Amino acid sequence: MRHHIAEPVIHREHWREPEDDQLRLECGVCGVWGAPENEASSIVALGLHALQHRGQEACGIASVNEDRFYTERHQGLVGEAFGNAELTTRLPGGAAVGHTRYSTAGGSFLRNIQPMFADLDQGGIAIAHNGNLTNFKYLHAQLVSEGAIFQSTSDSEAILHLIARSRKAKIIDRFIDALGRIEGGYALVAQTRFKMIGARDPLGIRPLVLGKVGEAWVLASETCALDTIGATFIRDIEHGEVVVIDEEGLTSLKPFPQKAARPCLFEYVYFSRPDSVVNGRSVYNVRKEMGRHLAREHAVQADVVVPVPDSGVPAALGYAQESGIPYEMGIIRSHYLGRTFIQPSQGARQKGVRMKHSPNRAALEGKRVVLIDDSIVRGTTSLKLVRAVRAAGAKEVHLRSASPQILFPDFYGIDMPERTQLMAATHTMDEMRAILEVDSLGFLSIDGLYDAMGVGSRDAANPQFTDHYFTGDYPTRLLDREIEEGGRDAKGRQLSLLVSA
Repeated sequence: MRHHIAEPVIHREHWREPEDDQLRLECGVCGVWGAPENEASSIVALGLHALQHRGQEACGIASVNEDRFYTERHQGLVGEAFGNAELTTRLPGGAAVGHTRYSTAGGSFLRNIQPMFADLDQGGIAIAHNGNLTNFKYLHAQLVSEGAIFQSTSDSEAILHLIARSRKAKIIDRFIDALGRIEGGYALVAQTRFKMIGARDPLGIRPLVLGKVGEAWVLASETCALDTIGATFIRDIEHGEVVVIDEEGLTSLKPFPQKAARPCLFEYVYFSRPDSVVNGRSVYNVRKEMGRHLAREHAVQADVVVPVPDSGVPAALGYAQESGIPYEMGIIRSHYLGRTFIQPSQGARQKGVRMKHSPNRAALEGKRVVLIDDSIVRGTTSLKLVRAVRAAGAKEVHLRSASPQILFPDFYGIDMPERTQLMAATHTMDEMRAILEVDSLGFLSIDGLYDAMGVGSRDAANPQFTDHYFTGDYPTRLLDREIEEGGRDAKGRQLSLLVSA
């Protein structure tokens, strides 16, 4: 089968401020199977646009018709890359898979943009991956020692190599064989000429949903993508499930031993769009409940409740409703700063927070302000916002986080810094309050967060969610990390990236 790749000339790398305090998820995925001829790519583009919040550095779409695969990968936003009438001509076919990414593994280079494509002996396959493999370095070393040649530095390419090297006869069996060798958190959508395959990691850390638009099947990271393309939500792909969609319909497989689900709490705290429903829970309602619990745990005498937009808005509404303190839009966010904007000097970079978040003096001057954010990571952005609110005339600033203290790094697809860079991991509450220049500081408790999720308090013996960034309780083995730290296997042998170890 012929394969056509259109790769634009890249004039520059996207710039990222090193001290940006924003957490980012690796990506969002969307796939369509059985759409009217030549419409699949436009449907996927709409789905990716709805998932733009999950990744803003790059995007790609691979489509397939009866003759061949077509692939385009671009740096930048979905609308810039795929928002024109020529899309279905460039990417024809009734099936397509797409990806929008923010790089957490591999760097921001064109060769790392997904979907990734490979020609196998059974035909082409394109794959889009949301998440992060915790044994990628180990697998990479193994595969290279066996003669594999990697074209990228992305962990997603390792999955293609594992599929290609499997000795199974059928493509779905090869796919499952590859899944049996990877570890971490992932949601995958793969496209062949004759099938679309979806898979979710055994703990359901990363989300994946199933829907239908007309007669076409849709797989996507969130339900907001289904809403945008006019698809009907069918169900969540279950943890550890593999679904195969072809001309005969949908087949569900459970190829691995079943475990209790542990979906990622940060999907509710920050990553998912508030209008999405994740694992049966409205993200918007959960965030409001987080705010209500925060108000009960950290009450304060104040005049206004102000959110850090946009992710802090639902929690601030909940806080205001529970506390009876008026809600005000004391900070206005600009939605017109694209990721391609390059601040020309250090001075401009330092003023960047004023471009993104501007204080509303009319709502702040002379007021005692409760400032609500979804989380506090390094604290750099929080400090800038507190100073801006004070400069607008606020008498007092009481900072509240709608999630617990972030104490540990993530390895499942969240771009979270090492522990030494996490404010709460390296400072006491009094120290943080002084550094952030606030009159008081409060974080939602872990039990308060679990109660907001509707499950009561946290079961320490069997946690209901993935919450390691708050608790240090990682739900899977971290093989690459163990190797880096000089760990040993069950027989006492030194762990190594080398196969001979």
